[in-house]
Amino acid sequence: MEGFREDLVTALKEVVSNTNWQCVGEKERFKSPCTKLYSEDGEDVILIHTENDKFYAMDAACPHEGGPLELGDIEELGNGRLAISCPWHDFEFCLDDGSSSSGLQNHVYEVNVYDGKVYVQTQNTLALAPWKATQCKQTATIEAVTPSPCLEEEKLSLCYWASRILQTADPEDKANLTQEVQALWNAGKILEIGHTPPPSQPSRKENLTIVQPGKIKRGKGGTLASRIALLHSLANIEQWAIDLSWDIIARFAEFRMSTGEALPREFFSDFVKVAGDEAKHYRMLEARLLELGSNFGVLPVHNGLWQSAADTAHDLLARLAIVHMVHEARGLDVHPQTLQRFSAQGDGSSVEVLEVIYTDEITHVAAGIKWFTFICSKEKRNCLSTFHELVPLYFKGYLKPPFNSEGRRSAGMSEEWYLPLVKP
Repeated sequence: MEGFREDLVTALKEVVSNTNWQCVGEKERFKSPCTKLYSEDGEDVILIHTENDKFYAMDAACPHEGGPLELGDIEELGNGRLAISCPWHDFEFCLDDGSSSSGLQNHVYEVNVYDGKVYVQTQNTLALAPWKATQCKQTATIEAVTPSPCLEEEKLSLCYWASRILQTADPEDKANLTQEVQALWNAGKILEIGHTPPPSQPSRKENLTIVQPGKIKRGKGGTLASRIALLHSLANIEQWAIDLSWDIIARFAEFRMSTGEALPREFFSDFVKVAGDEAKHYRMLEARLLELGSNFGVLPVHNGLWQSAADTAHDLLARLAIVHMVHEARGLDVHPQTLQRFSAQGDGSSVEVLEVIYTDEITHVAAGIKWFTFICSKEKRNCLSTFHELVPLYFKGYLKPPFNSEGRRSAGMSEEWYLPLVKP
């Protein structure tokens, strides 16, 4: 009988392995309605535990604009069916099949509870904490982030952490701390926005060689060295993008609209999400550099993006316009050409990284438009004319084609926003 039991256990393990069933933890661990499960490839999943003790799982990002479904509410659809609503635009997704009355479709995963443990059927490796890149000489492996001891101070304000991250010089530490703070914020463990003034400029490692933006040689992707240079340049942009996200949180925490109203909590949630995405992008690029036998910091970098932050430090609308609606939209414009360069060299791994970044960046442009139009609406300003007035004040020259019209439209930016700013 003992031998039979051992054979049965072995057989069950093989079934679980061969059908991609993954144990994500003890059932008692998932008392909250929604728990985010982090995937090593960035395709995170939410595990939903309903009041009638049933478990469901689906992709964590709303298929509309990437909204964080783990922050959504569980709603009744009738006939015993439940849905989760996106906190950004209220699209609801049925827990059974991921369908939505809007026509959108989210991916769902089978969930089973056996012997007090919860299993999710997926090919991806899931963890309860974000993942980080671990350096080695030739390859980049991924492992779950263990919260730092400093995060025991989780009751401190969001702006405290924003300022602390801005003062973190090592980019890997900056990215990891960003994702740890994001997890605490999403879990509702950081309650106060607070007000901790940000530094005048983010900290950087002393061994970085900083040059003027025009002195950076990015290459055209035709050789390995050229592809490394391109990825290195993108990693530098993502490092600054992390800082820009935290700076807008800390610098404008006490912003008041002309109506006297403060920014809603959703504003800060959106830019915590942007910061988390940028941290993910940096880690993916650094991991890819390691796989190619390089690492971040071996080539010169520039700090041109921070100049835009300094120029708009006094004006939130200008910051949203220049950083998120000009610079980040320009990132969408150059994506097709950059992707083609890597594709032409058969660099599929880099292409996969760039595709993830592109999808996320669309939501970042959308966040800029969302809050720019929100503030303009509250202050009874014309959004388009305000944008057209601000851009020439803080952006040198005209906007230059080619434009990725499809990508911009996906972010909610129609041609009427940017074509009037093109040189006649």
